[in-house]
Amino acid sequence: MVQPGESLSASLEDYIEAIFHIEDQKHAARAKDIADRLQVSSASVTGALRLLAEKELINYAPYDIITLTSKGREAAQDVVYRHEMLRNFFVKILAVEETEAEAAACKMEHGVSTVILERMTQFIEFLATCPRGGHKWIEEVEAFCEQGKDLKRCEQCLRQCIKELQK
Repeated sequence: MVQPGESLSASLEDYIEAIFHIEDQKHAARAKDIADRLQVSSASVTGALRLLAEKELINYAPYDIITLTSKGREAAQDVVYRHEMLRNFFVKILAVEETEAEAAACKMEHGVSTVILERMTQFIEFLATCPRGGHKWIEEVEAFCEQGKDLKRCEQCLRQCIKELQK
């Protein structure tokens, strides 16, 4: 990751994330690939690449291929992890539509703290292991979001959970 006390702006995180994904697909990135992926100008890409190279996060020379350094790969993997965790939480736990979840994850990945991300991970693990949680619980959350509060449905669900726990 980036040195302690040294953080990347949201914009630079977007660049290393883009390079990470392009490298994963093509083994190396070009400035045009990055501009296309992020929908920014070539001048913006050049400026960002220079900053990332100064921070020793990428290997960069004008008109050449761009690759992440080991330090850059570590920083990019951190951004990708935050992005994927948030998107999965929104889709799988909160039942948010994929496109909206993706857009929100892109915005939030830059500001979410390690503590919050850890708690989200623990919450997902809890749901997966708790007898009252799991897939059925997530379906009930989705029904609650779509249909609103239904005390009768909650009572039925609770009775079903108790029956299953007694077995």
